[in-house]
Amino acid sequence: MARHGENIRKRKDGRWEGRYPVYNAEKQKKVYCSVYGRTYEEVREKLFLHKSPAKQNGGGGNRKILLNDAAREWLVEVKVKRKPSTYVKYSMVFQKHIEKDFSGRMLSEITDTLVKETLSDHLSDNMRKSIYCVLNQVLKYAFRRYSIAMPCLNKPESEMKNKPIKTFIKKEQQKLVAALCHETDLFKMAVLLCLFTGLRLGELCALKWSDIDFDNKTLVVSRTVQRLHVEGYKTKTILIETVPKSAYSCREIPLSDTILKKLICFYRNGEYVFGGDKPLEPRNLQYRFKKILREANLPDTNFHILRHTFATNCIEGGTDVKSLSEMLGHSDVEITLNRYVHPSMDTKRQCVDSLSKLYGHIYGHAG
Repeated sequence: MARHGENIRKRKDGRWEGRYPVYNAEKQKKVYCSVYGRTYEEVREKLFLHKSPAKQNGGGGNRKILLNDAAREWLVEVKVKRKPSTYVKYSMVFQKHIEKDFSGRMLSEITDTLVKETLSDHLSDNMRKSIYCVLNQVLKYAFRRYSIAMPCLNKPESEMKNKPIKTFIKKEQQKLVAALCHETDLFKMAVLLCLFTGLRLGELCALKWSDIDFDNKTLVVSRTVQRLHVEGYKTKTILIETVPKSAYSCREIPLSDTILKKLICFYRNGEYVFGGDKPLEPRNLQYRFKKILREANLPDTNFHILRHTFATNCIEGGTDVKSLSEMLGHSDVEITLNRYVHPSMDTKRQCVDSLSKLYGHIYGHAG
């Protein structure tokens, strides 16, 4: 059951074996070594590492290692050690923006100047940031594996000002909540829960009834779902359930009596709150959210605006930033302040009015 051209076969004991040639200096001839694994893909990846030019050139003693070869080796490591979503993202960045543009480039050639000259001027700031992230991680991998000292690439400062993150203003929130409470169905309940908790879309779709403690009025976030490109499947993408975005994303959020009373009305035997026996498809919820916006006569926008709105409401309601940061699942309060807290004009006006009252009081005593 050998794979033609790859020197991989399935053994009688059920394992897969792959063979690769090496030069034996003592015998002065080519000999074959073997690698083993439980699956064909595992052996194929091991063979790639052993057959790569970097491996055969003797590691750090020879700097003639192609960037693309090192990147492919690094991706094998990422696939094993990191989340599937992380591997897919890095792999796509490599295939679309690095593999072709940096073809034939040695690791020793990679500098800030070369990268800046090579990358297209039409790339978005986010994509440019992702490319630099991947390149820097490949360079770190080369240092770790082959003891090649490589510089850390400095991402150029963005020339574009960050776009302000949108939230629903108070009048829009009133119209939205009115629509959600009118003939509330499972999808409207999901949107309402997001307004009360700030959950990410994937976290909401992966929520299970076992994550909700009705006695202690809390909700635990411990998983998420998203569509990813996966090798070996007929469809382009499949829905995968994974751990949340980061360790900080695993968190506990308090629930109000209002949301609990509405939520209990939708309790059923299915494992997942909004999907029944399987996670809810995020695209279905996004589609229904657009429909709800039209029903409420609100402008079209993305689902993530609910999370922004939750954060802003909490701050305006007096919630301290540290508590909010933990409820949102952020690793740093600076992320919460800079990205999700958007004081409204009403809040700013209240600050100014309070100063007027203070100074007016002092002025009155002085007069």
